[in-house]
Amino acid sequence: MSSDAKSTPTPEVMTRRRVLRGMGLTLAALPLARFALACGEGTEAPAPGGDDAGTGTDAGTGNDAGSGSWATGGTAAMTAAASYPDPFASGIGTVCALTCEATLGPCYADTIERKDISEGHDGLPVRMVLLVVDESCKPIPGASVDIWHAAPEGLYSGGDASDFCTSGDATARAARWFRGVQTTDANGRVEFDTCFPGWYSSRTIHIHFTIRVNGNEYVTSQLFFDDALDDEIVNTQPLYNTRGPRDTTNSNDTVISADSVADYVFQTERMPDGAMLAWKTLVIRSSLDSAQCAVPGGSGGPGGPGGPPPGMDGGMGPPPGWDGGMPPPRP
Repeated sequence: MSSDAKSTPTPEVMTRRRVLRGMGLTLAALPLARFALACGEGTEAPAPGGDDAGTGTDAGTGNDAGSGSWATGGTAAMTAAASYPDPFASGIGTVCALTCEATLGPCYADTIERKDISEGHDGLPVRMVLLVVDESCKPIPGASVDIWHAAPEGLYSGGDASDFCTSGDATARAARWFRGVQTTDANGRVEFDTCFPGWYSSRTIHIHFTIRVNGNEYVTSQLFFDDALDDEIVNTQPLYNTRGPRDTTNSNDTVISADSVADYVFQTERMPDGAMLAWKTLVIRSSLDSAQCAVPGGSGGPGGPGGPPPGMDGGMGPPPGWDGGMPPPRP
């Protein structure tokens, strides 16, 4: 874990989740392309329903604008959730590159074991599917996957989170939205229902995660979305379009370099009900004795790869010149 991270509370011991069921999709409802996912290599499979050339906002990334429009109203709008496709139905290939370490950031707080982490918050609904494997592509059952991210308005939640992360907002402090933990099933999978994250100054849109096995941390890192998809949602979708264009993209983020971010980008697909399906394979070390890698740092974070953005005193203070008009950067 990066040296700038504060000591963080250890989540409660989680019981093994039941094996997740029912992500089959009838071919009549949505054709399912064959998948040949090579995890961690930046050559992941086309999205469900897509062709090999890619048909979405960025051909070859699996990001598909599709027809229709994005849903709003939070996870309650996921009316077709039972028929969402399994993005790993045809396997993940045979090459699995290690998921590298990125900064924990100052906004980690106590978490809750649950699938739906939205707590009824409004936003574009997202079904997030994560597959945890080792470097030989073998699924890891019983791994704890802990995720947290900002709400559409750019704030984190939690009374135990720093005011730096919640901006002291009473609603954000009283909530615990967009935080959750689950245990991988026999196939190494977890699913979370959430809303698309919002942006805040100095960071591209991202999702934090930590993976633990038998209570031991194996990797803490971050995941991202395609820039074109981020811009589409921030500029056009209700709730997200009230704050104007974001000031940081994948190309100038302060935590991960532009050359490396592609390996940490979700594949996405718009579902028939307007929700987003987002998926990613996460590769952890086979043993804690194995060396861990670090993501190459971004556009100025001091202290080595994944360090805090400029102007931050260990990740807990607002940057110089911040006038209180917008939440300060939160890695």
